[in-house]
Amino acid sequence: MIEPSEAEFQKTVISLAKLHRWMIVHIQPAQIRPGVWVTPTTGNQGFPDLILCHPFRGLIFCELKSDKGIVSKDQWNWIYCLRDAGQEVHVWRPADIDTINERLSRREQ
Repeated sequence: MIEPSEAEFQKTVISLAKLHRWMIVHIQPAQIRPGVWVTPTTGNQGFPDLILCHPFRGLIFCELKSDKGIVSKDQWNWIYCLRDAGQEVHVWRPADIDTINERLSRREQ
């Protein structure tokens, strides 16, 4: 079975979030020249891929990775900081799709 790319997986997660009426933010990278992509930001690098917000299901920060994708040190720094601040943060992979769907369809606990 061919595993989806991170971009394909992200589209799936966004589709599920829309289905369950979440508001979604994703900061798009920009191609500055062929083969060179950057995500213009000010501050610390590694912020999670998606922010999902629902009026009664909660606020979720999501780092999305392909099955073989590696979470960088900068990404872990954000994940730990957000968790320490009491936020719900996930590193989701394609194998987690059933868990993702279950979380996006239920109220925050």
